[in-house]
Amino acid sequence: MVNLTLLCLVLGLVFASAAEIKDVPNALDVNIVHYQPEQVHLSFGERTASEIVVTWSTRGLPPTAADADNDNGASSVVEYGLNDQLTQRAFGQAVKFVDGGPKQMAQYIHRVTLSELKANSSYVYHCGSDFGWSAKYQFRTVASADPDWSPSLAIYGDMGNENAQSLARLQRETQLGMYDAIIHVGDFAYDMNTKDARVGDEFMRQIETVAAYVPYMVVPGNHEEKFNFSNYRARFSMPGGTENLFYSFDLGPVHFIGISTEVYYFLNYGVKSLIFQYEWLKSDLERANLPENRVKRPWIVIYGHRPMYCSNENDNDCTHSETLTRVGWPFVHMFGMEPLLYEYGVDVAIWAHEHSYERLWPIYDYKVRNGSLGSPYENPRAPVHIITGSAGCKEGREPFKGKIPEWSAFHSQDYGYTRLKAHNRTHLYFEQVSDDQQGAIIDKFWLIKSQHGSYNDL
Repeated sequence: MVNLTLLCLVLGLVFASAAEIKDVPNALDVNIVHYQPEQVHLSFGERTASEIVVTWSTRGLPPTAADADNDNGASSVVEYGLNDQLTQRAFGQAVKFVDGGPKQMAQYIHRVTLSELKANSSYVYHCGSDFGWSAKYQFRTVASADPDWSPSLAIYGDMGNENAQSLARLQRETQLGMYDAIIHVGDFAYDMNTKDARVGDEFMRQIETVAAYVPYMVVPGNHEEKFNFSNYRARFSMPGGTENLFYSFDLGPVHFIGISTEVYYFLNYGVKSLIFQYEWLKSDLERANLPENRVKRPWIVIYGHRPMYCSNENDNDCTHSETLTRVGWPFVHMFGMEPLLYEYGVDVAIWAHEHSYERLWPIYDYKVRNGSLGSPYENPRAPVHIITGSAGCKEGREPFKGKIPEWSAFHSQDYGYTRLKAHNRTHLYFEQVSDDQQGAIIDKFWLIKSQHGSYNDL
């Protein structure tokens, strides 16, 4: 009888405890707020020579001080300075981003612009708030606002979370100070929206070891399309005020132009962006070709994701003779970009999308227009196209046709990336790094021009 009474008491206590716990949320259901900065990356501001934009994410928005004038309560802060000292502070804003996936995952993306930076100087910085700070990073500002210096860049596309073959070498070379900027020509993470944007988060953490040290300039690719490119638009901070779709900036003797080739393909989002970009591109090229601008920065380099030409063995648009980006809309041929590149004397067009590397002879409308038989890249009579989409992703390599067209000068399936050094106003140097061959240079060439301008005048 005693044992039965004891059992009843124990069961009563268990049920009573369960009733009390019932109203307490499961630990897995608690909305744990994160204030720690992550996914830190840099980009050029509107003034390339003196502005850097620092961008990062937090899971929750750090509380701000009740007193708006109290800077100590700001939620988006960068502390930075020279000589390894965090002596200056800059403040910005955070925007809530909600992914379009089933879980509607949310995060806050912070942006702070560092202004009036000294040229050719090394700054240290960290970002966050009084509720959490990032690690301390450093960057070096551009050598000068003037064109007479020689910037170095690494350029590639199509790098994912998985199989990111080029990442380790890029991390090391960036932290050794080899580059003044990185250009990622579309297709990130594979894909940023996958698994409720967790793949995008992991990718941004992965590239932090590059992008937190040097401006990481980007354009969208087809793998960013989901939810009208929402992850891409939200996560990056390009100049120009177009949600990172198209913009331009000057670096040394080069005028760089980033565009979205995707506005030609995803017309389900409307044609407004395509028309707007085309008119903007024409205006930007006109401005770059003003005599006082072209003599100062004679080189014009454009980059976008999908190529106008390629010799790969697949059914991608660049394997067709009337590529949409090249000739424009079918039949009516409106908004084609190749005539603009020819008319305004664009020197180099850089693409990705194909998971391979290919260098073309100077080309316009499928006609090779070399400078001369002996020196094809000296004073060429058309733009030079380069495809560099082999940084590594889970989709692997891209095959080439059995018979390579005569306009293709070199091609390789090796994983790797491209380096560009703008030596001066007359000489550009390109080389292709192979990750398959432990960093060996598998292709290189000089582009030499004694005069720049419209190819119509040649």
